[in-house]
Amino acid sequence: MAGEPKFRHNYVKLNRSARERAVKLSSIPWGCFGRDLDSTRTVAYDPKTTVRWPFAGRTEVAAKGMSTLVRGIHHITQCPGPAQQDLDFCTQVLGQRLVKQTVLMDGSIPIYHFYYGNADAEPGSIATSFPYSRKPGRRGSGQISRLSYAVPKGTMAFWKDHLDRHSVEHSGIEERFARKYLRMWHPAGMQYEVVEADDPRRPSTTKCISEDVASRGFFGAVMSVRSIEEQELFFVDALGFRKIGVDGPYHRFEATCGGPGSIIDLHHEPDLPPGSWGFGSGTFHHIAFSVDNDEALFAQKAHYEELGYTDASEVKDRYYFHSMYVRSPGGILVECTANVPGGFYQDESAEELGTKLTLPPWYESQRAEILAMLEPVTLPDENRRERTHRPFAGSTPVGASTTSIPLSRSNRDFARYQR
Repeated sequence: MAGEPKFRHNYVKLNRSARERAVKLSSIPWGCFGRDLDSTRTVAYDPKTTVRWPFAGRTEVAAKGMSTLVRGIHHITQCPGPAQQDLDFCTQVLGQRLVKQTVLMDGSIPIYHFYYGNADAEPGSIATSFPYSRKPGRRGSGQISRLSYAVPKGTMAFWKDHLDRHSVEHSGIEERFARKYLRMWHPAGMQYEVVEADDPRRPSTTKCISEDVASRGFFGAVMSVRSIEEQELFFVDALGFRKIGVDGPYHRFEATCGGPGSIIDLHHEPDLPPGSWGFGSGTFHHIAFSVDNDEALFAQKAHYEELGYTDASEVKDRYYFHSMYVRSPGGILVECTANVPGGFYQDESAEELGTKLTLPPWYESQRAEILAMLEPVTLPDENRRERTHRPFAGSTPVGASTTSIPLSRSNRDFARYQR
């Protein structure tokens, strides 16, 4: 296509298991989840940096002639308490659609893994939960402190009344970076906020939350850090974000692709003791950012290692996507994620999505043992409605990832353990 920027021919060496091979990244598209961005947007934080979308699904960064493998937020994972409590809050209070019921793929004890999202189950709207009542977490610095949802402008009064009707603790209406927002607390203690923003995504609705006021997906996330400098370097150098502003103790960063679900606020809290890193109720566990495919995932791992972040994990098979993790300097666990063909629709139709427990094939032989150890839950009626839109429909879904490289996969014998 005329006017398209040419792909940069980058060659990067992979990890030590493949050190003799190099991956040519000229075929990796610069898209943001394949979303059509038909406008040209200029970010005026640094006059030397202009970011434009001259055509659908590609990003050109003019400041340093650099490319980035990381797009926007893919999902954010939290550890609430009881499973039913989390289901009720996320679907009835936040108004999210239950997208998937499965289990935590690490560890030796069956733990639910719930996925919640917007009407189209899009990356950038997916909050996932490990209901972890076995032990409490410790909230503090070095963690995601708030998950932020985008809601239409002029809806703060609705959300305040909605939270009051459900007896949910909240902050009242506040403002940050000239945007109105409202904080609320999950029964397990995690914080969320709804932020007024223009967002074209299709929301999930409930009997109490209509389409004109419902959340569209993530606006972003807030992270608590005791020091800004090293975490800022990580976001800029390792993830390719750009800093776009400061508002008091909040330092704002945006993924180079921009658009929905691309904002990270670092909240400078120098006196806040560190929070826990492991699984524990009442905390957020990690944040995941999208990359286009497995090639990009391995290249991002190599990029981490080149910068000295040498504790990046192996690439793990999460069935619906492939993942790689690294602990960032501020303490927050950061995942990069590549979708696999079919995504959430590998094992459920659009009409069935989120209505039954699904397991990866390597756990199916243990279904009876797993079900016996999971706490029973009642699904909300809103999550049983027929859905017809399939964001991954077609033989080659957006961000589809295939690889011949062996992936790490847990396969525990759950029958050995009892509740």
